[in-house]
Amino acid sequence: MRTEDLLAAIATGLWRWDNASGRVTLDAEAARLLGLPAEPVELTEAAVRSRFHPVDFAEINGVVQLAVSEGTLAEARLRIVDERGRVLRIVRTRSRPRIVNGDFDLVGTLQEVPEPQPGTSAAHTPITGDWRRSREAFLLDAGRALAEARSTAEVLRVAAGLSMPGFMPDGLAVFGIEGDRLSVIGHHGHRPGDERPFSGMTLETEYPAAEVIRTGRAIYLPTPEEYRRRYPSTWPLAARFRRTSWAFLPLVNAGRTIGAWMAGFAQPVAFTPDERSVLTTVARMLAQALARAGVQESQHELAVGLQRSMMPTVQPDIPGMTVAARYVPTGGGLEVGGDWYDMIPLPSGRIALVIGDVQGHDVRAAGLMGQLRIALRAYASEGHHPDAVLSRASRFLAGINETELRGHGEDQRFATCLYVEVDPATGLLDIARAGHPDPAIRMADGTMLVRPTAGGLPLGIDPDTDYPTTRLVLEPGETMLVCTDGLIETGGHDLETGWARLRDIFEGHDAGAEETGGESLERLADTLVQAVHGPSSHHTTGPLVDRREDDIAVLLLSRHGGSCGVGTGGRLAQQPVRRTVFSVAQAEPERIAEARRQLRAVLHDWADPDQVDSAVLMVSEMVTNVLMHTDGDALLVAEISGERGGRRIRVDVADGSDELPHRRRPGELASSGRGLVLMELLAAAWGVDPRGDGKSTWFELYEDAGAVAEPSGPVSSGPEEPVPESAA
Repeated sequence: MRTEDLLAAIATGLWRWDNASGRVTLDAEAARLLGLPAEPVELTEAAVRSRFHPVDFAEINGVVQLAVSEGTLAEARLRIVDERGRVLRIVRTRSRPRIVNGDFDLVGTLQEVPEPQPGTSAAHTPITGDWRRSREAFLLDAGRALAEARSTAEVLRVAAGLSMPGFMPDGLAVFGIEGDRLSVIGHHGHRPGDERPFSGMTLETEYPAAEVIRTGRAIYLPTPEEYRRRYPSTWPLAARFRRTSWAFLPLVNAGRTIGAWMAGFAQPVAFTPDERSVLTTVARMLAQALARAGVQESQHELAVGLQRSMMPTVQPDIPGMTVAARYVPTGGGLEVGGDWYDMIPLPSGRIALVIGDVQGHDVRAAGLMGQLRIALRAYASEGHHPDAVLSRASRFLAGINETELRGHGEDQRFATCLYVEVDPATGLLDIARAGHPDPAIRMADGTMLVRPTAGGLPLGIDPDTDYPTTRLVLEPGETMLVCTDGLIETGGHDLETGWARLRDIFEGHDAGAEETGGESLERLADTLVQAVHGPSSHHTTGPLVDRREDDIAVLLLSRHGGSCGVGTGGRLAQQPVRRTVFSVAQAEPERIAEARRQLRAVLHDWADPDQVDSAVLMVSEMVTNVLMHTDGDALLVAEISGERGGRRIRVDVADGSDELPHRRRPGELASSGRGLVLMELLAAAWGVDPRGDGKSTWFELYEDAGAVAEPSGPVSSGPEEPVPESAA
């Protein structure tokens, strides 16, 4: 008997569907099943498509792709409709697909499906629109939940909670690969320890998960008998769980098998094409989710390791001082970037505080940061002064740039840095700066000043750059803040507005009466970070936060003595003297403008803005005269004392010249000679005090504007130094 006659006898038709040519060939029985005359025919794809329910036909491509990936038959149930769209019958198609240049070629059978009998499970009934809709909704929910999972544990929890339409596994296991052996990444529906016999199996073991990983093809075992027949050696391991059906699917990501997924069922499952399609889709999403989680966990582990190796723990036991530090990474992939801080014991018994920022937020920036930090530590430990430490570090980074530029074509990277050598006994600070933001000092009365310091180019740009040193004194009760620009400029701020924001936080910090100096400083560090970046999410060296634009590093140094804590409203019970010292060298006339800014910062809460303008004008005159008519530098000292509303400011400008100024009468067109006239008009009190090594010109202003005194102190009759118009 011919094959065609045999198939016709069992009501089975043959068809061939060539997707490339768009032609479908049907034998007589296949044509009859599609509602056509019972004779062989060749039709267009469109003509055949009109005989299938549109919802069912849309699934053909997915079924074919599934069969190709598994190396199995393409099976589907299809509803046959007439010209009016009424369902005539349901047929089952089984075909062997081939993919050629992206098009498929099907050769298979069509057979009518009998009406379902009472008691048949939903998994075995013909496909309906409701089942498809529930399946699509399930896959959308599963995809969304797996995409949001951030860790392997979360992925496994999501997988365990998936409610598949029509069939639900009661046990899951995810297998990974460690060398040539299986590992159990996680499981659900089993007791702790149940995974031990399966973990460590070689990939050559006759076990379904091992075979799936070897071949990359899914294995479906609908009955215990099938499992026992195909895998007799490992069947006893599975038998004790008393399940009736199993599906083992490969976890494939980027074309590579990374593991296997086992779904075990307590109820029999036939694994129809639609059920296999659901399982295959879930396996693909699960593989992608596990791969993403693995990458994130690897990056986090790398970040933690980098942080532990690169972010030192500050010393809490500096005599007479307290230090607090924070490092907050950016929102990029790695939890470490180019910012760093360090604290280095020096051979002299002093302490070096270092803070810096390597350009970039990538792995290379983190690597350069580590190299630069080690180099700075080495140079500092050799006993070099701050300027020499930065000069050597700049040459070191420039050498790395030159090597990488020749070898790999990498772009040149630079780094900003602030190096502070601290004498804990005296509070003396020797500061060298390489393109980094200046330090800020919160004085004993709670006022914050940004202290300008001399500096050079960022490290790595010019290996011959000099880095002058600035000397400051951290008085008892004062706190120094040094940070990277991420703390200042986050949120669209520039340096000016960023420092203004930090001033409000710094001055408004309210140390509780129960807090020690160290506790207060730690809380201040948290407050600064949280105010700029939002609430903390977890801690590393300090709090990591959720909204991050740039890396930040922060160091706070507080000197004991006086009153370190600020009371309500930033005021102390007894207001100490607010004092600042600022020097202007002969070779740095541009610092006159900085002296004016520094005085405005000291007077930022002064009641009368006109008095502030007057003080700034007089300081400009005094410092300019020193630079123009002496051979030495100008040293400015400003002190504010008294209670708010009745305070006094005294400003002294000292120089090394013994010649005293005298009053002049400049004409209308004169460009100088008005300095003492301005002092007499604007100051509440003023004078010139001779000193052993020069003189000091001073003035006073009173906040209540009522306590006006006569000018005091000797005023010389010598010639007054000319004052250019630009000085005013």
